[in-house]
Amino acid sequence: MTEKKLPLSDDKLRDIVKTFGTPFHLYDERGIRQNARRLLAAFAGLPDFKEYFAVKAAPNPFLLRALHAEGAGADCSSLPELLLAEMAGLRGHEIVFTSNDTPEEEYRKAMEIGALINLDDLSHLPFLRETAGLPDIISFRYNPGPLRQGNAIIGNPQEAKYGVTKEQLFAGFEQARLWGVKRFGVHTMIISNEINPDYFIDTARMMFELAGELFDTLGIRVEFINLGGGIGIPYRPEEDPVDLEYLGRETERLYAEHITGRGLGSPRVALECGRMMTGPFGWLVTSVRHIKDIYKQYAGLDACMADLMRPALYGAYHHITPLGKTTAPYDRVYDVTGSLCENNDKFAIDRPLPLLERGDILVIHDTGAHGHAMGFNYNGKLRSKELLLEMNGEVKQIRRAETVDDYFATLPECRLNPC
Repeated sequence: MTEKKLPLSDDKLRDIVKTFGTPFHLYDERGIRQNARRLLAAFAGLPDFKEYFAVKAAPNPFLLRALHAEGAGADCSSLPELLLAEMAGLRGHEIVFTSNDTPEEEYRKAMEIGALINLDDLSHLPFLRETAGLPDIISFRYNPGPLRQGNAIIGNPQEAKYGVTKEQLFAGFEQARLWGVKRFGVHTMIISNEINPDYFIDTARMMFELAGELFDTLGIRVEFINLGGGIGIPYRPEEDPVDLEYLGRETERLYAEHITGRGLGSPRVALECGRMMTGPFGWLVTSVRHIKDIYKQYAGLDACMADLMRPALYGAYHHITPLGKTTAPYDRVYDVTGSLCENNDKFAIDRPLPLLERGDILVIHDTGAHGHAMGFNYNGKLRSKELLLEMNGEVKQIRRAETVDDYFATLPECRLNPC
């Protein structure tokens, strides 16, 4: 079981609401840092282990700096994400760049800052060579196809657009070596939001065996093995978090068997977790704007799916706590909705809750990853602010809310005046 709670009192949260207004995303810096330390400790038995935080999960430099201070790097997939990593003080091989359908300017930037470049397709190798040049070390993203099962978020590997086949991987390494590349790594990412640790243990075994095949076939000793991310979090209270210590021990055991035991050197093992690093330490705080009673009861909020897309996109569950009413009977059933002109703009469907009224504050849990990050402006909706509960207990605004001026800023000389 996972207790859904906030790192501050109800009174403190009411003070924050009074100061900043709703809606907003709130992150707990202490929780994020402690969680990063736990992950790194769980894998400390592996040589030079590295966690590359998936920037897409929470692209804010304040969060990246906190994670970097605990030893995490950055996993980037676009030019703005590379710039965010730079802004947060990361450099060189502290950054991994994994992208697909990649434009040349992004490869150029990755080369400029010395990031580790992980290629998504065999055709990207000559493209990179022609447009930005080849680095000293390179890797490919491996897609095992029908050998592994995926899930609804990424899809089954053989249906996913990502990565290369084993045959293409070997061919890519041979070609890169002919073109002067001397150092190599391997990478995979085939699952998302998985809470069964055995899935990741199987992935580690697959990748360690792949490293052995590369040595047997091509004489290549890889320098790093990136197992990807995808470690899920317990969105539902009845779920348990992934046992990181068990996962670390089993990965270390497989490493000793398949890497050390075969004389393959001591390649670095890496993860690129995003969701499990920040997800449980973020909350969307929103207010009830209207209560509607027709064929069903609806609690309409001042937030919408522009602030949290996951329930509409995946039918994902997010726990909801009504501030100050947790001891009241949960004897009402609501669809909890936003104001977007889409009927799937719902944070919850048929959710048992206490009696709700206008002005009630609702806390939507586990939005610290893929929450604010997935925002959009459809229907003219404006993305909300982000706040950080700092280590000293103070609250800092780390991103302001968008304004109507922001919405019109990209139009030529229009703003709020007639074009």
